[in-house]
Amino acid sequence: MASLSSQGGHSAQVKMRLLVNGGSITVEQVRRDFLLVDSPFDHPPGDASMVLQSDQSERRWNVHLQHGISAGSR
Repeated sequence: MASLSSQGGHSAQVKMRLLVNGGSITVEQVRRDFLLVDSPFDHPPGDASMVLQSDQSERRWNVHLQHGISAGSR
């Protein structure tokens, strides 16, 4: 019987943020056609940037918020 070992395992520290209008919103989940954010606020459709940090590396890309952000939803 094979045994499982946690030696040498690594759990990455991953954080996602949406940069919009000089502000930063924590992103909880990203899908192809939507985002779930932590603290939404009203913002009209427009451009923003996504930031993905995994351990010591960071990746950024531009996104278009087709429907904007609504404070009443995530």
